[in-house]
Amino acid sequence: MPIMTFPSPDTRHPLKGADGTPQDGTVFLKTAIDHPRIKVGTYTYASAFDPPADWAARLAHYTFDFSPERLIIGKFCQIAVGVTFITASANHRFDGGSSYPFGIFTGDHSGPSMPTAGPDTIIGSDVWIGQGARILPGAQIGDGVIIGAVAVVAGQVPPYSIAAGNPARVVRRRFDDATIARLCELPWWNRPIEHIVASEAAISRGDIAAFDAAAKEV
Repeated sequence: MPIMTFPSPDTRHPLKGADGTPQDGTVFLKTAIDHPRIKVGTYTYASAFDPPADWAARLAHYTFDFSPERLIIGKFCQIAVGVTFITASANHRFDGGSSYPFGIFTGDHSGPSMPTAGPDTIIGSDVWIGQGARILPGAQIGDGVIIGAVAVVAGQVPPYSIAAGNPARVVRRRFDDATIARLCELPWWNRPIEHIVASEAAISRGDIAAFDAAAKEV
């Protein structure tokens, strides 16, 4: 069977309509975001019915150029319409008598009313984030995770699990522990795209033996 051609990772709009016109509602984010505090892996895409001019502002509007924290998203992630990453710069202090950020208005961004630097938000590879989900500051989402629509995610979500709800909880693991451990040892997203496309059936079925055998042939 011939290997199907896959879009270049440098393609901004990888999907085309029936007439061959690029569809601007879906983008490979690595080509669409140029932001000092946001890092996105190859082939990760996001979609919107009203595509913005600034995808960084649409997805992570509290991640400013001067923010101390970072938003890191892995490869081959799938980000649905309405997903928002609320990173640590959105926070206010809540350990004192008031949460009011006086320093924003006085210009003293290091003053006592301002929060200290928060943690990075880290998303693994091959993560599917469902429509309208909210990812809270410092969340760490493992490889192969599925986040349900409208979920509100904080803390850590282990690899190859499904999380849903508000607050999000792990509903189930996608595979047994042994299979998950082996999948974590075989990060297919780091292989050449030609090999990934050729191994599509094995990857989609979670057929580790077939994928491992194909990898050894490369």
